[in-house]
Amino acid sequence: MFKSIPLAALLILVAGFLLLFIGGGARLAIGLTLLPMVEELAWERNDIGLAVGLFQGVSAICTFYAGRLADRISLRVLLGSGLIIASAGIGLMSLVQSPWQALALYGIIFAIGNGAASTAPVGVMVTRTFPNHAGLANSLALAGMSVGQLVIVATLALVMLNIGWRSVYVWLGLAHLMLLPLILAAVPGKSAQQAQRDAAPVQDGLSLREAARTRQFWMLLGIYAICGLDDFFVATHVVAFAQDSGVGAFFAGNLLALMGLTGLAGVLWSGWASDRHGPIGPTLVAFVLRIAVFALVLVEQSSVSVAIFALVFGFTFLVTAPVTVLFVRESFGTKNLGAIAGLITMVHHVFGGLGAWLGAIMYDSGGSYWPAFATMFFATLFAMWLTLTYRAAPASSRNRS
Repeated sequence: MFKSIPLAALLILVAGFLLLFIGGGARLAIGLTLLPMVEELAWERNDIGLAVGLFQGVSAICTFYAGRLADRISLRVLLGSGLIIASAGIGLMSLVQSPWQALALYGIIFAIGNGAASTAPVGVMVTRTFPNHAGLANSLALAGMSVGQLVIVATLALVMLNIGWRSVYVWLGLAHLMLLPLILAAVPGKSAQQAQRDAAPVQDGLSLREAARTRQFWMLLGIYAICGLDDFFVATHVVAFAQDSGVGAFFAGNLLALMGLTGLAGVLWSGWASDRHGPIGPTLVAFVLRIAVFALVLVEQSSVSVAIFALVFGFTFLVTAPVTVLFVRESFGTKNLGAIAGLITMVHHVFGGLGAWLGAIMYDSGGSYWPAFATMFFATLFAMWLTLTYRAAPASSRNRS
């Protein structure tokens, strides 16, 4: 893939990787700090769950608009602005004293920045740079999220044990700012549409309104909604769930990081497989594995079962991310790739916030995560059925200008 690739294109891939490395690790830090924050500030888990839910909703909306803007304005401006806003929101989390402050800083400000510098504009940038290897190139960029989860969360778990949870947010704010010079240097100053016109004839495809009239569009929304519901319920609550099941605090924190390692394997496999066999196969495998491990922890919650659950779920965590643009390209064309992929990602994040919040509500109501795991199990069965029955739209329906 990389033979004779220009340096500028490789730098774009590196920039995409590092954006998602920092952003992906930062958004998961609240799961690492959940219990220390609850204990020090005398909050309920639902206070943090609500902040995560708001974050997911706001970042989802911003991801959609970022996808639309990626088709129209300079990616350098879009991604650079996102980094600055995200840095302010996550850095100031170190000063919170009341739940409303977490809602404002994490749930709104950080969410805006994280949504602007998210998978939707990065996916557009990478897909247009590597059109013949979009699956693998996107998986390499998205691997930044898994590596960030592994490296950042593991590092911050150690930092938190030594100098407290507030320092976690200080370092995350600084990390965003340190990435800004690379983004300004490597990311194209042209809009995606300008770059596309310079490189090749404009691609055909459906508008967002036309896509919304198809069966495939609504099936994809269902698939990604349930995927998000699973993802952020687990990412937010797995550390607390592990500790509730008897796993030590340090190992539980590192379990989230180890999920990033298995997630790296999953996302790289997904990109490779989707370029060869299409996006349906990797998506189906992810849901089958999730059903299996949800069933495992519903019947047994030993330390070994919790570890198996976390590592296997971690493998599936980003499997559907690099195939989003492939689903969109196959069914709706590339003319509005950013807008349609951004909307699908938005739905994924909205339901992710719902999953994080519902998990907290169910735990606070009954003192157990069992009802939440049962909900995820049955929802994932439905997502598997949607995937099995999905068929890409015929080419003739996509070729509209």
